[in-house]
Amino acid sequence: MSIHSQIQGNVTKTYIIMSAFVAFVVLAGYAMGQALGYGNSWMWIAVLFSVVSSFASYYWGDKMVLAMSGAKPANRKQHFDFFTVAENLAIAAGLPKPKLYVIEDTAMNAFATGRDPQHAVVCATAGILTKLERRELEGVIAHELSHIKNFDTRLMAAVAVLVGTVAFLADMFLRNLWWGRGRDRDEDRGVGQIMLVVGIVLAIVTPIVATLIQLAVSRRRELLADASAADLTRYPEGLALALEKLSKDKEVLEAATNATAHLYITNPFKGKQFAAWFSGLFNTHPPIGERVKILRAM
Repeated sequence: MSIHSQIQGNVTKTYIIMSAFVAFVVLAGYAMGQALGYGNSWMWIAVLFSVVSSFASYYWGDKMVLAMSGAKPANRKQHFDFFTVAENLAIAAGLPKPKLYVIEDTAMNAFATGRDPQHAVVCATAGILTKLERRELEGVIAHELSHIKNFDTRLMAAVAVLVGTVAFLADMFLRNLWWGRGRDRDEDRGVGQIMLVVGIVLAIVTPIVATLIQLAVSRRRELLADASAADLTRYPEGLALALEKLSKDKEVLEAATNATAHLYITNPFKGKQFAAWFSGLFNTHPPIGERVKILRAM
């Protein structure tokens, strides 16, 4: 697949996912509203909520992701290598210099976000900036710049915000159900009980469906970003060594959530047994060993 085809595919996927999200949330909102005895009111709330969320994910997805991650703007004096590596590689890739952010966490990880190269952000943890050699850091930053150039970041930011929104709606329904128990209507008791079951099932299934949407982003984009990074730096071994160090790092990135996990260069839940197991079932990243093997074959 050519770079142009991948970019166009990511743009198309973004709009498809956003449209599917609106439709799914509206249907889920209708079923949950019926289950709680609120009629169509929840459906209209879901319409408004999903449209606003889709709009926000497109235009402010990067800011929302940075806020969720607790990231702060990088300091040139304190993070000199981060700035010089990003600037040099951006010039080589023909990209505007991205904004740089840091998560103050000793766990090793990084991600890129933003709807296009003009609004792009590269975010790294303090751990990855201090523990990697410069050539290894070049591989990681080149990987993230490749996501920016390929417009992966637009798709990933949209998915992160929409997955978080879906989880919030499902949680709100279950809380309403627990505390409010719905509005009993004797004349519709049979239908109401059916809709109650449907609503509960949807509230449980909806976050899983949202996670499956993350899978639609595809593991292949990570391999393509690895290949593009190797081409950009002309040194595949740098990224391979960085990935090996990342695989040995068992620290949990506390700022990561299920909504943002797919953004990172490696699985941020590796230290949390249940979270790592769950994210492994729906892992959007290929195994690090496979990625390293491919890089060393280049």
